[in-house]
Amino acid sequence: MSEIIDVYWSFRSPYSRLVTADLFPLRDDFDVDVQIRPVLPLAIRFPESLFTSEDRRAPRYIGMDSHRRGEMLGRPIIWPQPDPVVQDFATMEISDEQPYIFRLTKLGVEANRQGKGLEYIQHVSELIFGGTRGWDQGDKLKGAAAEAGLDLDAMEAAIAHGNHMEEIERNQDGLDASGHWGVPTMVFRAEPFFGQDRIDTLRWRLDQAGLRK
Repeated sequence: MSEIIDVYWSFRSPYSRLVTADLFPLRDDFDVDVQIRPVLPLAIRFPESLFTSEDRRAPRYIGMDSHRRGEMLGRPIIWPQPDPVVQDFATMEISDEQPYIFRLTKLGVEANRQGKGLEYIQHVSELIFGGTRGWDQGDKLKGAAAEAGLDLDAMEAAIAHGNHMEEIERNQDGLDASGHWGVPTMVFRAEPFFGQDRIDTLRWRLDQAGLRK
């Protein structure tokens, strides 16, 4: 059996969007099973974190760095409209009403259950961070799911009656147990590799383990 790489990934994280393209060659080059483990963003999991404090250095840096990193990699980052997390950037307050992020994350869980987790996050993250205004409107999300080989209506029906929130909570527990808290975090044999720029380190470790196909 292939060894598993768990990928803890968020639909609001620009760095998660940036790492996605690198996961395909990882899966192609090594005898590994890449499992997408969607988690909720830090702003939802830890609303009192530095992202909602009066110190704006972290969000400013993330915005600047993810933009230049995307430009360097040829994967442009344009902040989503609407934001997957409803947040007042003047006060950094997180709204009690969150119509997007829970739906997106549950759909990510369902896509992984159907064996298309990586394909789904690729197309949906390109839609969300690729400059498409109103990515949530009309058939845009349905089209992204179709490009991943999935039926959005069937996915919506599954999450309406499923235990997807429980799996999200298990994913968050798994991320905590790995020794990290941020995304994207790739975990191989209980060893975490945090950040889009740690793919080469992970590939080095997989080479050490003799997992080249």
